[in-house]
Parts: sequence; C-alpha cells; structure tokens
Amino acid sequence: MTTSSNTRAEIQRLRERPNAQVLIVGGGINGLGTFRDLALQGVDVVLVERNDFVSGASAASSHMIHGGIRYLENGEFRLVKESVTERNGLLKIAPHYVKPLQTTIPIYSTFSGILAAPLRFLTHKQGKPKERGAFLIKTGLTIYDAFSRDGGTVPRHSFHGRKRSLQELPKLNPGLKYTATYFDASVHDPERLALDVLADGLAAGPHARAANYLEAVGARDGGVVVRDRETGEEFAITADVVVNASGPWTDLTNAALGEATRYMGGTKGSHIVLDNPELLDACRGREMFFENNDGRIVLIYPLKGRVMVGTTDLEADMSAPAVCTEDEIDYFIELVSHVFPAIPVTREQIVYSFSGVRPLPHHDDTAPGFVSRDYRIVRGTVPGLGGTTVLSLVGGKWTTFRALSEHLANETLEALGMTRTVQTLGLAIGGGAGFPTTQQAERDWIARYGADVGAERAAMLLSRYGTKATAVLDAIAAWDGEDAPLAAALSYSRAEIDHLVRTEHVAHLSDVFLRRTSLAFTGAISVSLIREIGEITANALGWSPNRGAEEEDAFQAELAAAHRVNLESGDGSEAVALR
Repeated sequence: MTTSSNTRAEIQRLRERPNAQVLIVGGGINGLGTFRDLALQGVDVVLVERNDFVSGASAASSHMIHGGIRYLENGEFRLVKESVTERNGLLKIAPHYVKPLQTTIPIYSTFSGILAAPLRFLTHKQGKPKERGAFLIKTGLTIYDAFSRDGGTVPRHSFHGRKRSLQELPKLNPGLKYTATYFDASVHDPERLALDVLADGLAAGPHARAANYLEAVGARDGGVVVRDRETGEEFAITADVVVNASGPWTDLTNAALGEATRYMGGTKGSHIVLDNPELLDACRGREMFFENNDGRIVLIYPLKGRVMVGTTDLEADMSAPAVCTEDEIDYFIELVSHVFPAIPVTREQIVYSFSGVRPLPHHDDTAPGFVSRDYRIVRGTVPGLGGTTVLSLVGGKWTTFRALSEHLANETLEALGMTRTVQTLGLAIGGGAGFPTTQQAERDWIARYGADVGAERAAMLLSRYGTKATAVLDAIAAWDGEDAPLAAALSYSRAEIDHLVRTEHVAHLSDVFLRRTSLAFTGAISVSLIREIGEITANALGWSPNRGAEEEDAFQAELAAAHRVNLESGDGSEAVALR
C-alpha cells in the first residue's frame, strides 16, 4: 500500500527520532483527545494508530452527545453530571458539529416499571423486561434537568398527553398515552470532529507527532515495537510514559506488549441507515428514544436526510469483525413498526449499516445494558518496557472525551513530574473557533468568504468544516484550472476532495468515503463515484493504475462485508443494501 504524503512524512519523522516523553497507542476519540491535551501542554508526545484515525469503536457511535439519562437507573450520578456538563461544553466549543437535539420518548403506561426500577438499581440485573411508565420517566427527566441547572444550554423537558402528542407527531402509535420531550445534542459528523481534535494537537508544534497505519506489535529493549503497515518494517519507540488508549482492544495491546490483562468486556452495537422519506418526515426533526419491550434502549434518529435506527447491546466476540446481522435488522424493522405502525420499513430502504464494540469494562454476569459507561485509568508497568509507566484506559464514551482526556493527561503529567499550563475547558476545537452562532454572523461570514464560490457553496462548506472551510476555499482558489463539482456527487468538488486527500492523512480510498466525507453513510456511493474519487486520490498520492484499481476493489469489498452495501454491476448508477 502507499500511504498519504503526510502519513509517510510522519512515519519518517518517527524513524529519525524514535523517542518521546509520551507514546499513545490508539487513535480513537479518547486517544486523540489526550494527544491534543498533552500537545497543548508542550509535552513531546507521539500517537500511533494501526488503522485509520477514528476507524474503530469511535466510528460506530450513535452520533449523540448526551448526558445519559438511562445511567441514572444504574446509579451512575457522577457520570451523568459529567456527561451533561461536557454536552453543554461541546455545544459551545464545537458548535460546527455539535447541535441541540430534540428527543421524544413515546410512553404507553403511567406506572409501569416503578417496582422493577429499584431492583435494577440495586442489583444491576436485567430481570424481566418491564416498560418504563410516565411516572418513572417524569422522575428521571426531573433529575436530569437538575443536572443541567448550572451552565445549561438546552431547554428543560416537557410532558404531553395523547392528544397533544399526536397533534405534534401524528404518525406516532395511537396507542400511546403520553410523550416526554427533552434536549440532548447530536454530533452529525463525529469522524470530522475527531480529525479536528487531531489537527489541533499537531498544530501545537513539532513536539506533537501522530501516524496512522502504524501498529504497536510488541516490546523490545525498553521500547514499543511498531510496524509500518505499508512496508512491514519495524522499529522501536521509547517513551517515559505509554498510554494504552486502544479502546475495546486494550487487553490485546497489553498482551502484545507482554502483559496479560482482563480489563475489557465490550458489547456490540449496530445501526442501520434508511432512505425512507415518510419516516423522515414523521420524526419532524426529532430523535425518538425509547425502551423496547425487551428492555433495550433504542433510537430512531433523522440525520443527513436519512433515518438512522439503532442500537443493539450484545456481548461482543473480539476475535471476529463486528457486523450488523440479519437478526439485528429484523429487530430494527420491528421496533420502528412499534413506534410508527403505519409507516412501512423494508430492507430495500437500507442504504448503509455499521457496527462496533463499545469499550466497556469486564462485567462477568452483569447484563450488557447495566455495564458501567464510566471510565477508569489503570496504572502499571510492562516487563518488556522496563520501568516505563503504562496507563491503560478502561471505558470512555464520545460525550465525555474532553474531560476524560483531561483526566488522562493529568495522570500522565503527574507521572512526568509536570504541571498543566493550558486548560482545555472552554477551548474551541478546530473549525469551532470563531464559528458564527447567529444568523447575522453566518451571513457576515458567507459574505466575507463566499465571493468567489457563491453564497450557497460557502454556506455548505461552513456547515461541513466550520471555520476551517477557509482552508478549503483557499485550496479551491489555488486549484489548477476551474474547480468543478463531482459528476456523481454534486455537493462535493474535485478541488475539495483533493484538499482532503493531501492534508488529512488519507491512505486508502475507504478513508475518504467513510471518515473524510459522509458519502457512504448517506448511501450516495456508486461505482462511478468510486472511480471519480479514486482518480483524484490516485493523482494526489501518486498511485499507479494497478494500485488505483486495487483500492477500488478493496473498498467495494469492505462496503459489502462491513456495511452490507453491494454496488450494482450494471452501469454503476446506484448502491443497494445487501438483503
């Protein structure tokens, strides 16, 4: 494989100076957040990721930044308080990607679950599934509002009876008795937010280095052995502190370094994405969040002109890839019919699916839904690394990544004998810096930067990249010749894709479709689009014709195997879900 120029340059920089104060293993959101935090403190820090950045557990999220109302029943009040605080904070420091999300819970009884809830709270056992009624949900939302009292940036919850509920959402199941509506937050482009976090860290200075497709495979002579996944070459990186932030693979990383641990016990969560205009319209811009009759929490979520349905919570087998199964699809279709019984949902409407493993702690016989979503940091040493301090992160979720990274960075600084000099609380992330948060400010930004591309295009780039859209506009202005929209995806242009490939550590075609854009998620992929973006990527990275063809074939195989998307072979005009 041939990786991108900036990836190759980063790996070469590491080979030339294979030492640092801190080595972070794992490029998910928590590893990236810790990298950013330490880089801002001036720490000599290196991050390595075996695949693409934010391609593991962090790429399989429910696209929510939420306080975790259901964690109240688990008694995780500290986590709920931290989550609500961080949700409110991210609405301010990452307003380009994190937005308020109106969420509605359909309720079918008044007092159901009152006796079962205390038992679940005390034992953390699932027991017989029992739907939560209005009284229990009202109590939970009142407590939830109380956690939002200080620094709250979203409205308090509201309760409505059947008549008002069906006036607002007429396609809901007419058998409901109430609805409860509250606000959390959405993150429409989690991968792009993570890339902003990475870019912030790298921008701190040459003391911050990060490379994707560089895998930690062992320990030797006091250093972590890493393998370049393009060349197969190995070299050792020495550090005073090693941070294991490899998510659900934390135990496997420790084993590779020579220390057997049993910290993790992740659960699998899957989602499907539907092209169903009737269902999209029925949601009225709201997420539907509720408990199914089997006790699982599920959601129906309008997103990017599609409707995402999820999620499952199943024991994970880390020896096998996580994929959405036929049984899970049946489950999702059935649960939509429970909420919107008059709206047909079929397999033919599925344009994308994805699945991942939550980085949860080992939990023995605790029911998956009751496994703690909180995190902890385990300090130790690994024989092959001599006296090097190893900090293993256990747990963590998208919502709390900034606070978790601060905590992990503080422990790292303590191990180094250093003190914090920069606070990340309230510090804008990437394109969130200077992002216009009023209509007038947005109009002013578009007027200032949109002269050459037009107001509509400037507004689209602003929504896609935040204020970092200025770099894309500069790339468009510098493009050799007149920029043109992609023939198979008119909302993107050739100069824009070229800019992403050259500046955002792209190594494979899949990196562009799955993490630098949302083309796969929305079902916009076709054979012709793969060829068009493949040509741009090949030109930017210097691929040979054979390499370009291999990349196209590999991406189509990945789409089929991991996301149940099969590209039709005829004229390549559309993608369909495997059924």
